[in-house]
Amino acid sequence: MPLTPPTPAAHHRTDRAGRPAAGAGLEGGAPIDFIAQYLDEVREVAARIDRGAIERLVELLAEVRERGGRLFVLGVGGSAGNASHAVNDFRKLCGFEAYTPTDNVSELTARVNDDGWDTAFANWLRGSRLGPTDGICVLSVGGGDAERNVSVNLICALEYAKSVGARVGAIVGRQGGYTAKVADACVIVPTVNPETVTAHTEAFQAVVWHLLVSHPRLRTAPMKWESMTGSRGKQARLASADDPRSGGP
Repeated sequence: MPLTPPTPAAHHRTDRAGRPAAGAGLEGGAPIDFIAQYLDEVREVAARIDRGAIERLVELLAEVRERGGRLFVLGVGGSAGNASHAVNDFRKLCGFEAYTPTDNVSELTARVNDDGWDTAFANWLRGSRLGPTDGICVLSVGGGDAERNVSVNLICALEYAKSVGARVGAIVGRQGGYTAKVADACVIVPTVNPETVTAHTEAFQAVVWHLLVSHPRLRTAPMKWESMTGSRGKQARLASADDPRSGGP
């Protein structure tokens, strides 16, 4: 039987910004250039993100460290993976005493099993003796919504943090949810396409925290590859060459 010819009109569908709508096709049934569209959105997010909010987060973190406070990074799902990575960078590059509950699977799952998911982070912070000199940094796509029962564990953790006077920073998406309402410094990743909110928010969490740990106000140690280039790297290589233990001349 004859094949039905492809519909050529799909490529005319666009979103409000004039971009081809997600899932639209080109004539002949070929997909749109999703790669170009996605990377255009990345550029738009980077252009629209609030620089002032990032600077406020830099200052909040600097103040926490200067007071001798600790930093607790909270995230769920993909943001939990980001939290673990961020803790590594804040400790190694910025000299923070930093932690995240999702790095200890045994304790976290015990708290979830015995106490419930909603209070797991709050009880972990309580067990860590969170206090007014400390800070927390929330990484989240929506920031928590009690009415919709979304990320209630983050809401409970924020309520506890505020009750003990801890400083609250955040990198979140959408409108920031509960987190944006209570945070002392909150970076909101702009929504440029409702269908890629999660992808861009979690990606820009990484962009922003890498900006933070690279910021001269916070960074205390060089990154490995950067330390091997430029004048510092040259000095290090010369010192190594002069060291008889290095095998150099």
